[in-house]
Amino acid sequence: MASLLCRCLLFLLPAAATSPGRLVPYDLLYADGVRAYFARDWGRAAELLQRALHSYAGLLAARRSCRAACLREAAFPGGPAGAGPWEAALFGRVLQRADCLRHCLGRRLGSPPSAHRASRAIRRDFERREPYNYLQVAFFQLKKLDQAVSAAHTFFVANPQHLQMREDIEKYRHMSGVKSDNFRDLEATPHWEAYEAAMQHYNADEYPQAVARLEESLTGALSALEECRALCEGPWEDEDEEEEEEMQPGLYEAIAAHYIQVLKCRQQCVLEIATKPGQISATEDFIPSHLDLLQFAYDQVGNHALAAECATSYLLFYPMDEPVLEKMKRYRAELGEDTVVTARESIQHYVQRSLMEKKLIYYAVEHLGETFNDPDLWTPDELIPENLKEKHREDQEKQKQETLDVEEREERGALPFEGIVVTMDSHQMNGTQRVVFDRVLTESECKDLLRLTKAAGEAGDGYRARRSPHTPHERFEGLTVLKAVQLAQSGDVDLRDAKLLLQASEKSRKIIESYFTPGKKLHFSFTHLVCRTAVDEEQEGRMDLSHPVHADNCLLDPEGEECWREPPAYIYRDYSGILYLNDDFQGGGLFFTEMDTVTVTAEVHPKCGRLVAFSSGKENPHGVWAVRRGRRCAIALWYTHSQEHAEQERVKAEKLMEQRTVEQHQPDGQERQRADRNGRSSSEPPFPNSRDRPKTRRHKPGSDRTPHPKELRARDEL
Repeated sequence: MASLLCRCLLFLLPAAATSPGRLVPYDLLYADGVRAYFARDWGRAAELLQRALHSYAGLLAARRSCRAACLREAAFPGGPAGAGPWEAALFGRVLQRADCLRHCLGRRLGSPPSAHRASRAIRRDFERREPYNYLQVAFFQLKKLDQAVSAAHTFFVANPQHLQMREDIEKYRHMSGVKSDNFRDLEATPHWEAYEAAMQHYNADEYPQAVARLEESLTGALSALEECRALCEGPWEDEDEEEEEEMQPGLYEAIAAHYIQVLKCRQQCVLEIATKPGQISATEDFIPSHLDLLQFAYDQVGNHALAAECATSYLLFYPMDEPVLEKMKRYRAELGEDTVVTARESIQHYVQRSLMEKKLIYYAVEHLGETFNDPDLWTPDELIPENLKEKHREDQEKQKQETLDVEEREERGALPFEGIVVTMDSHQMNGTQRVVFDRVLTESECKDLLRLTKAAGEAGDGYRARRSPHTPHERFEGLTVLKAVQLAQSGDVDLRDAKLLLQASEKSRKIIESYFTPGKKLHFSFTHLVCRTAVDEEQEGRMDLSHPVHADNCLLDPEGEECWREPPAYIYRDYSGILYLNDDFQGGGLFFTEMDTVTVTAEVHPKCGRLVAFSSGKENPHGVWAVRRGRRCAIALWYTHSQEHAEQERVKAEKLMEQRTVEQHQPDGQERQRADRNGRSSSEPPFPNSRDRPKTRRHKPGSDRTPHPKELRARDEL
């Protein structure tokens, strides 16, 4: 939803005009709809939000239609300039195209196009389908369950990490009167529906049906690509809107900068059409993969002519692909050597146009200081400037060397404490950068820390004995190091137990650092003493996990078998550890999987003093089996090489502990005098109970105290 600032601004906007014969700007309708929402005028809110969505769709349709019409009406000359000056030949057509667009959009919209320029925040809301988030509550309040479910599902498809909406969807599923076909995506992309149906047929060896749906998907994808490219020719988007006034570029610099922005936008369109709603990253080689799948499917149904056409089209992307070249030899032999096989015209146009744009963009990168993240894997090597090729090779060599260094360190890492043993290494755990240590803590130390965990359920951090955020079948308790020290200062827990928590986590850090990264400092990223307790009455028929399979510094995509190191993941985390405190419970073991999240490669059974450590990346997807009986307690540890992401709560906790230690060694008189001067007891913490742990989209909405549309009470009435 819109930010708090945007919420404030919404109430300052004038009421949206409703004159017939023109398209009312969608941002004004959206503002009025949100205003009605907060006024709990559900009928008015639903009407305005639907009109805002309709206006937004109409604006995009008008822009696409007018750009297509003006492409024909005010076409640029294809040949050399005429007898007149080159500026007149070029800019004369530019001016005609601009005039055509202005009049076409004016007719379609019923008002000047400038009236429809919404803020970046509003545009982002519509791209993320936020209006549907408001709509589902409004429809629910109006007792229109079918429309509420459709709006909720439409929002959830694009925002699958939204925990509150996930709960709402589950509540809708159990409501009487809700039908399965109510869960429909109102913004569904046709080519994705066709593609997924095609892959189901393809994987079931139903090739005739797969061919039909793949052709439908490819046609739809290319059409969606053109629509996306048409929208790239919009106003100049200043990436630094908050910059102070600076020298504006000259005529040609401004034209070049805007033109390159348009070209880069067009290039990125392939990622937009290749990204399934709700997923963060695109399917690689989306267009070429259609052709590869089609050539195989046509071959299976015996249509070698079309199989050869698709293979030839695929070779435009990867001309040296040996398996496809071999298939082309077979197709030519079956069709006859004299048979002319050509690539599809639409694919030829796509490749030629894309290469032309890439050439211009790379020129701007090399000579004008532009940057470019090429979305395609098939870009020819000769198109990339030499200086960029060298950097790419250096990055690859650096990554290879880092991998070798890690393997060497795993073999030679020495432990800094006596008595600790390596129970399982990476080889025994069927992976890389994984290890299990035993005897890190004694039985007595485990008992002392377990005594500390009792405070977590009464005054701790985390979820304070509420249901786990990952499963309703367990309760979750957590205690940070800072809270533990503060509780010790107030006399709620034994100071020695809080100190032991600091010492045990630091000991674990030294062990992991010496084993994996000797000579390279590891900083604490976050430390959490956590317990998971099985809810006895909720265990029958249980099928879920205590913690679903995930990676600690990237977003796991099991379908694409990839892990995307990008927010909201904690991308700065480098190593993870779990120090177990007990084993008197059932279940709760740690397990590692392949990237598919279902193929288990190793398991670790908890016991007192056992430390499991591993790198935080995609090489170590892991989860926790369900705790079926009893209470499982451990110290969860995350580490980073980045000092700027070091755990600030720990720094405060160590300062408080040091201060407390000094006070214990002071005479009573000195301590009393200092308490009087400070105006408070020496046991009171001088630092606020801050919580510096990063919040992500996985953070449960409703736990903040700041008013925000995502946390409306109306949701709870579901």
